[in-house]
Amino acid sequence: MTTTGLWDEVQAWLDGHWDPELSVEEWWRVVAAAGWTVPHLSVEQGGRGMPRRAGSTVRAAFAEHGALRPPGGLGLLMAAPTILTHGTPEQVSRLVPPIVEGRVGWCQLFSEPGAGSDLAGLTTRARRDGDRWVISGQKVWSSQALEADYGMLLARTDLDVPKHAGISWFALPLDQPGVTIRPLREMTGLAVFNEVFLDDAVVDHADLIGGEGNGWTVTQTTLYFERTGIGAGGGHAGFPWPGPKGGMLGRRAGDAALDEPPESSVQVLAYPDVVELARRLGRTGDPAIRRKLAQLHTLTETGRWNALRARAEAESGRDGGGASLANVGKLVQTRIVKLAAEVAVDIVGADGMLAAPDGAGGGQATDAFVFAPASSIYGGTDEIQRNVIAERVLGLPRDHRPDKGIPFRATLQK
Repeated sequence: MTTTGLWDEVQAWLDGHWDPELSVEEWWRVVAAAGWTVPHLSVEQGGRGMPRRAGSTVRAAFAEHGALRPPGGLGLLMAAPTILTHGTPEQVSRLVPPIVEGRVGWCQLFSEPGAGSDLAGLTTRARRDGDRWVISGQKVWSSQALEADYGMLLARTDLDVPKHAGISWFALPLDQPGVTIRPLREMTGLAVFNEVFLDDAVVDHADLIGGEGNGWTVTQTTLYFERTGIGAGGGHAGFPWPGPKGGMLGRRAGDAALDEPPESSVQVLAYPDVVELARRLGRTGDPAIRRKLAQLHTLTETGRWNALRARAEAESGRDGGGASLANVGKLVQTRIVKLAAEVAVDIVGADGMLAAPDGAGGGQATDAFVFAPASSIYGGTDEIQRNVIAERVLGLPRDHRPDKGIPFRATLQK
């Protein structure tokens, strides 16, 4: 189906189904039942069997119609596709529908104070206790943890095997006594990220995804969907927030449809935003600005083409490097985020030193510029992306790993 055909189909469906008097929870159930929340999934999985790029068109069509868009969040971006790939039928039927219907929010509990780029070096422990696991450790840089109901948790379940082999992936309920979440205030003035302390928190064995000790393989799936979502051309769906803590479910759908992302959201500029800023401030004739805008446009289009190629590879089932194209997309997106912020500050001039609300355009350029360095870190550092591309695509030799083949317990004793 063409984009125009899909757009028309969505608009026709909304003509017959959009009801602003429903609650958000009721509306999202209707949307999910029709397969519009995740149209790229199969009908059996709750979708419509469409190409992966269909999601962006659907969300845009909802917005154009004035209807509340399907829910966003990290559950849809990462948790649901990971569980669909590695979960048992029981896990899929229990955990995925609440995500698709926007009834629960998720966060990612991967990075630790001593395990960021070397994620496999994590030390959070999971100890088996009958039909449950007891978790102790600390996680950091967890986006949306305060608003989440579940966490995608990586924990070490075996110290006596090499570090990549002793990790497991859990769906951890966050609303329990053993979980403490603390916001991390950043130089942007916001607290987008959080640190999470786990003190004998518990998770059922039934919520171990992919099998004990297979967490590193499951993690690669999660990271693939993260990088394709936040990479250039990925169209990651964030707002509107899912779950009861997002504050949306009990509201009238018609009122929620009028919402803009909250002010606490991260400010990231794209090419159209920067062009509009240049036009509004009369800077489109400046040769230096025009040169950077051309570069930004080139990166944006290159990223979009790369994303289309990655999706085509994934949809064809061919082993054409689709996973590694996600790493390329993430690198390109980093360059776009930084260059867009740089050009915006150049455009506003001295006002670029003023943060919100005093700066030009409410401090939009300044906020984007201060946040931009984070783009080289979240979703995997630029260095990690380059290593993956070098080793898995170009076939370059891997760096020497002194801990290769050594039980993780032995590395802790050194």
